[in-house]
Amino acid sequence: MLTLLFIILMFGIFGKMIGLAFRATWGITKIFFRLIFLPLVLIGLVLGGLIYIALPLLVIVGIIMLVLM
Repeated sequence: MLTLLFIILMFGIFGKMIGLAFRATWGITKIFFRLIFLPLVLIGLVLGGLIYIALPLLVIVGIIMLVLM
């Protein structure tokens, strides 16, 4: 009986820890893409001669960031 109670509580605690790990990972991924990946893509587009694609993309992302922040 105590073993069953221990197993149930263990799954409850470690389940919450796994949920926290997924939320933290999602947050780190969003920060990575916003701070590192997007600027590199925009710089690559400009260096590749595709400024007519990079500029509207930069404006759209800028508007979205202003609305969300």
